[in-house]
Amino acid sequence: MTELGSPVQGVTLYSFTRAFHGRQVDLEGLIRKVAADGFGPGLEIVGFSSFRGFPALDDAYVGWFKDLVAEVGLVPTSLAINADIGIHRDRLLDQDELIEYMRRQIEAAARLGFPIARVQISLEPDSMERLAPVAERYGVTLALEVHADQYASHPRILALRDRYEQVGSPFLGFTADWGATTVGFAPSLIEAYRRRGAPESLLTAVVDLWNEFFEAGPPADQAEHGQRFGRFIGLAAQHGRPDLGVDMGINATGLFGPARVDDWLEIMPWIRHVHGKHFGIDEHGEEPSVPVRDLIRLLVEQGYDGAVSSEYEGWHWNSWQSPFEVIAGEQAVQRSAAEAAGSRMTTDSATARAQLAAHLAQPVH
Repeated sequence: MTELGSPVQGVTLYSFTRAFHGRQVDLEGLIRKVAADGFGPGLEIVGFSSFRGFPALDDAYVGWFKDLVAEVGLVPTSLAINADIGIHRDRLLDQDELIEYMRRQIEAAARLGFPIARVQISLEPDSMERLAPVAERYGVTLALEVHADQYASHPRILALRDRYEQVGSPFLGFTADWGATTVGFAPSLIEAYRRRGAPESLLTAVVDLWNEFFEAGPPADQAEHGQRFGRFIGLAAQHGRPDLGVDMGINATGLFGPARVDDWLEIMPWIRHVHGKHFGIDEHGEEPSVPVRDLIRLLVEQGYDGAVSSEYEGWHWNSWQSPFEVIAGEQAVQRSAAEAAGSRMTTDSATARAQLAAHLAQPVH
């Protein structure tokens, strides 16, 4: 029988992008606030958006960062790195260039003290296989993010899982993003469209259409995904707001994934990190569009001891609520859910550090 897991509570600074880009708080201030508000101990950071000059960081800066994190009692969990093959104006990176581009970022993750580098869903099995010895050299686990519109049982993800099995490297895994397993169109986004003047008839139709697709399950292929995208564009046009169509289609089909919670079982042994994606907390203190309680229960029952980085995505459209208040509410739901499942979220730094090391050292079975 699997021993119950105790996921490590954490947060990604991506949740506070609006405040950071608006210069309401700098990186040091944000890290200190995360610690002071009890959002840790786990700390996830997006490399290119947080570190000037990334991945070329001098030793003094790296030392400053590590000292700061240690001082405030946080534990680095995951550094989000990018697989941008289109960084040149006139051509795409070839495989050799891509591997070197990723190598520099993986090296930076190691120097900054992050045991995991979140890599993007665009990387193919061949690239991940070539990156395995790079990850092993630097001691950094590569956790490819499974993000809507894909999901754990998607053919592309299963192909990666199968390649991981063939390669047999403990440094290859996944980051499970809860946006792949939502149960509703986020009410906060509906409110944002309302504030942009969308008629109630359109808002009702958008929710009804999303619910229809949820009942049908994930699209069978890219053609069906495109058809669903087009249906939302058509709705906006029918209701007199064609300017909202593309935005509605992108969010409805690319942000709110309709896969079921138990779909994560397909890749559970390879899940090294979790993005606790959420979009808002309602008047009852719950996340109405993400089944946070069911997702935490699944992790606990499966013995997951890794980190859950609360990832608030509603900042893209929600300018009327504090992201810090939303994160506090979502983490309260996580803690309550873990207790209801017979466990707890790990919130002690020393325990978290040892627990995360043991989690990454476990062989896949």
